[in-house]
Amino acid sequence: MDTPIATATAVRRVEWVDTDAAGHQHNSAVLRFVEACEAQLFRDLGITGYFGQAPRVRQEVNYRAKLWFGQEVTTEVSLDRLGETSMTFSFRVWGEEFEDAPRRLAADGLFVTVCVPFGTETAAPWPAEIRENLPATVS
Repeated sequence: MDTPIATATAVRRVEWVDTDAAGHQHNSAVLRFVEACEAQLFRDLGITGYFGQAPRVRQEVNYRAKLWFGQEVTTEVSLDRLGETSMTFSFRVWGEEFEDAPRRLAADGLFVTVCVPFGTETAAPWPAEIRENLPATVS
């Protein structure tokens, strides 16, 4: 796998609101964990204009293990590819050691966002404010 352009890690606990009637995470909780880590990535880079103009156009999640109420979760998001109008990310969500269970991969996948500037409905090139604040990419 190629070296990512940028990465972020976020740690939190599975809260009651993140669970379903069976007591483990609702499938949408993983996506919220990933979105929070994505936001951390752009905050760390000092990029403020990304949100509000970067809708997802593709999302793929592989659920691999359950996460339980109270369990600590570590989410890793990597920006893997910067295109003219799109960005491709990968992610991993780890359930940390909990009760008698060891740390294990709970979910992984990818998502793609596209630049749709405010007030428009079609894709456009990423603005300079975003491109210039991303780490240099290797060709």
